[in-house]
Amino acid sequence: MESKQDGGDRRDAIPDDGRDETEAERLDRNWNALLQELRVLETGTQILTGFLLTVAFQQTFAKLEPDEVAIYLVTVSLAALATVLVLSPVAIHRGLFRQHRMSVLVRWTDRIVRAVLAVAGLAIVGVAVLVFRVAAGPAAAIVAGIAMLVVIASAWVALPLGLRRSRD
Repeated sequence: MESKQDGGDRRDAIPDDGRDETEAERLDRNWNALLQELRVLETGTQILTGFLLTVAFQQTFAKLEPDEVAIYLVTVSLAALATVLVLSPVAIHRGLFRQHRMSVLVRWTDRIVRAVLAVAGLAIVGVAVLVFRVAAGPAAAIVAGIAMLVVIASAWVALPLGLRRSRD
């Protein structure tokens, strides 16, 4: 592979970033990183959705109060939406395959991954609220939901933003 140092006409995609890669190589690297993230998210959302789908077929489901059923249905909807979203980059890739539109694929997949994290986070909060409501009552459900939301926001939003801003 020819590089700038070898006298080739190759140009860095982002000068001074410490990498000697073309725009196409950068997009391929970013796509591969996104695929790894999608693999983790896909497994998690599918397990969560599958678990939630089995709840309705348990004998104790009939004993849930109407507001608990509502929490359950919202949570199932969020988990199903997360599963659909996490699979959508595959459909986009199929639609754009061999169209030389990698930048569009990477840009939209990045957006979708962010959306999946938000929706999956809300589904996880919903699971915590439902479980705590059934097991310990409405007050415990509110505390658990708020606590889970704070943990998710801290780990998935505040920490990455803080690390992005720091030079460490």
